[in-house]
Amino acid sequence: MREIISSIEAEYRRYKVLGEGAIRQTREDELSKSLSTNGNAIAVIVWHISGNLKSRFTDFLMSDGEKPWRKRDSEFEPRMGVTFTKLWERWDEGWAVLFSVLQSLSDADLSRTVTIRGVAFRVHEALHRLLAHTSYHVGQIVYLAKTFRGSEWKTLSIPLGRSEEYNRNPTFEKFG
Repeated sequence: MREIISSIEAEYRRYKVLGEGAIRQTREDELSKSLSTNGNAIAVIVWHISGNLKSRFTDFLMSDGEKPWRKRDSEFEPRMGVTFTKLWERWDEGWAVLFSVLQSLSDADLSRTVTIRGVAFRVHEALHRLLAHTSYHVGQIVYLAKTFRGSEWKTLSIPLGRSEEYNRNPTFEKFG
């Protein structure tokens, strides 16, 4: 049975779609742009999300989620001149690892134990923790893209002033 795993997977897919919708509204020259000297650019956030997903979900049930090959600090280095092609490649790498693992899990796996940085978590705890982490960073991408687009921003959810219409026909919630 996969009721809970399917629900978690659907939520990950929802955040993936939101991130992609925001990134598609940016210009290539904005991928490396941050809003402050110590802020992260969209490219940096994508590198971090991808690195995190690859590290946490490679050998998910068998090895610590912080892999020795991961160079987390390098994920936060400025990514000047990143192209959309390179950005999408990196983005897709992380999500592919995640979705491959989620497809292999069943609800029976939720009570198993995994480790992240030497700390034991039940699978359900780790999945929720990692979902929250990913959604946090997707929110940063959305914020940056929305700031860059200003009045040209195309909403990724319910457009302002259309809540009642949406409530009569809630189509935006149908993902993947």
